[in-house]
Amino acid sequence: MNDTDDRTTERRPPRKLSREARREQLIEATIEIIARRGYARTTLTDVARHAGLSHGLVNFHFETKEKLLGETLFYLAEEYRRNWSTAIDAAGPEPASRLDAMLRADFNPEICTPSRLAAWCAFWGEAQSRPLYQEQCGSNDRAYNRALEEICGDLLTETGQTGDPERIARVLRVTTEGVWLDLMTMSDPYSKEEAMRTVFTCATAFFPGAFTPLGAVKTGAPE
Repeated sequence: MNDTDDRTTERRPPRKLSREARREQLIEATIEIIARRGYARTTLTDVARHAGLSHGLVNFHFETKEKLLGETLFYLAEEYRRNWSTAIDAAGPEPASRLDAMLRADFNPEICTPSRLAAWCAFWGEAQSRPLYQEQCGSNDRAYNRALEEICGDLLTETGQTGDPERIARVLRVTTEGVWLDLMTMSDPYSKEEAMRTVFTCATAFFPGAFTPLGAVKTGAPE
């Protein structure tokens, strides 16, 4: 076999993958297609072509477009849940460090990518996906909100400040969602670093002794 044949073989997707690995391959392809074409215009044919697989194989694993989109949404939601929960588990016991980790997790390069942001935007903007989102992802949202509210409450207690932890958590959450939307929709978006500093500036307004626009004071967050 010559060098050209070797390169051609390397570009082909592996023929034998486990069922879960193949499903993940197709879901990743779906994320890319949703990002390019939007929710409504995504087709099984587009996904198969992007993955380098047959339309029949996509049908074998997911049966319908609706099931594929549902599994893709669940995959993104679980990825997001693992990302923030792992971050706060590794942050240590200090409330400021935990809040820093939770907010910073939204800008993890593995989840804060143009394709994933665009896919999230497509799901959020599609009315027919909202009941599906509530059914499959509502518990994740509730867990996120509880964790954020608890950390804000602990930080209020530690700093001796007054405030409503539920409301503070809500403001931080919508600020993060807002800069995500900016990164997704602005024709000339600012950087992820600037987006993260915007969120930390919001945290500084509530916890001026514990945060700066660079993050939690105790973490020594780099510029």
